[in-house]
Amino acid sequence: MTDQTFDRTTEDLGNIVDLGHVNVTVIDQRVATAYYITGLGLTRDPFLMTGTNNMWANVGRSQFHLPTRPEAQVIQGITGLVIPDREALLARLEGVREELSDTEFDFKETNDAVETTCPWGNRIDCHTPDEARFGRMGLGMAYVEFDVPVGAAPGIDRFYRDIFGAASKLSDRKGAPCAEVQTGDRQWFYFRETEVPRVPYDDNHIQFYIHDFSGPYAKLMERGLITQESNQHQFRFKDIVDPESGEAVYTIDHEVRSMGHPMYARPLTNRNPAISLRAYHPGRESLHWTTG
Repeated sequence: MTDQTFDRTTEDLGNIVDLGHVNVTVIDQRVATAYYITGLGLTRDPFLMTGTNNMWANVGRSQFHLPTRPEAQVIQGITGLVIPDREALLARLEGVREELSDTEFDFKETNDAVETTCPWGNRIDCHTPDEARFGRMGLGMAYVEFDVPVGAAPGIDRFYRDIFGAASKLSDRKGAPCAEVQTGDRQWFYFRETEVPRVPYDDNHIQFYIHDFSGPYAKLMERGLITQESNQHQFRFKDIVDPESGEAVYTIDHEVRSMGHPMYARPLTNRNPAISLRAYHPGRESLHWTTG
């Protein structure tokens, strides 16, 4: 026996166990490659969606899904990544500035992150690894922060706790009420209240895996919220409804997968963007998602 004590609650995840991907459409795969692969230093999945009309970009154990469409989709909020080596990241982003000069691409360095804007307006903040905030994550998708209407956070918090059995709580984030939903090991959805005017929802979507698959499905079906019966391992819904009032308080397409889904915990290839033709070191071609 040991005299050491541990806070076991820090290991609790709730029913949502893994944030899988964020899906937004892009207009041009070449431009998307310049930003996501060359600039951010992410890795195009070498096994799936290898054609010219879609790209899956690996970031640790999560992905961006980037299908080509005539109109680009924009999440009203911020996606937060953990990316090692801030100086190298800044150099890569500066390196694509001219190529992306006729787009909405931009970036700036702050104390907390490198705040970037993709060529079509999606905001992606890149943080350096920090054990206190992100645990072992040295490369990955740490959060998606959504701008939600004033007054929406309590209903969203109740929805994820009551319907999904998620680890969720109300908090203050950047001086505003926020529903903080844990979506994996050091992964979160933040639904932060803001007075920023809402824009029409454009069908971008998010995906996560859950342990209790049938329970939330039954509760959503009872409320008439299921929008797609995808297959045995997956369903979709859009409206987040306050369980107390029955009012839809926010809309975002959710792709919900079981842990029996064939892609659950699929190993993802992550390259080391520091490796180049001139700076090549055998055995250093890949990065692991953990620190160290």
